[in-house]
Amino acid sequence: MTKRYWWILITYIIAQFSVIALGPLIYLITPLEKYEAMAYGNILGFILGLIAILIILKPEMKSNQMREASTITETIIWSILGVFMAFFAQTIASMIEIHIFNIKTTSENTQVLMNITRSVPLFMLLTAIVAPILEEIVFRKIIFGVLYKRTNFFIAGIISALIFGFIHGEPKHILVYASMGFVFAFLYVKTKRIIVPIIAHMAMNSIVVITQYSLTPEDIEKMQKQLEQMHIFIGG
Repeated sequence: MTKRYWWILITYIIAQFSVIALGPLIYLITPLEKYEAMAYGNILGFILGLIAILIILKPEMKSNQMREASTITETIIWSILGVFMAFFAQTIASMIEIHIFNIKTTSENTQVLMNITRSVPLFMLLTAIVAPILEEIVFRKIIFGVLYKRTNFFIAGIISALIFGFIHGEPKHILVYASMGFVFAFLYVKTKRIIVPIIAHMAMNSIVVITQYSLTPEDIEKMQKQLEQMHIFIGG
């Protein structure tokens, strides 16, 4: 792994924990409530982290011209297909979790993020745009990319997807995160453009965030109960 990639990983880790410093600071110098200050601290930390990472990657982006990379048209097509592929993989993984492992579909991570978004709508910028860009650079371009050069797609995909799942703090839903990780890794290998999984990831997150943001907590709870009842019916 190059020194540049190590600096990117360090920057990403710092961004993850930046809220510890930025949240209290914003709370002290603004009239915001504490939870609002922490949310804005998170947003600021990730945006600064993204800017720093893009600056670190700038020399590589200028010099990295791959002849085998997809054309603009192919990039657009695979970006759109990638959204459907990711949702399909996530659906299959969720069905396996429900019917084989008896795991509820409720994602605590998603619920926490949506609660924050309802309180601080600007947080949507983080979950829908900034986080997907950072995650694709870190987990697909760097972690998967480095492993793929030394092993094969399957091994690199499994390891990077597992790390991708654990970083979201929901080991029980590792299959769902891994399935998405595999799709994004495939898109990266297929097109040789990191922008493709980035677009697919952003689109997927945006759809989920906007959909859940438009629903009330009661609506979401009702939908979850319907899914559980469907599970009982199918599973007997």
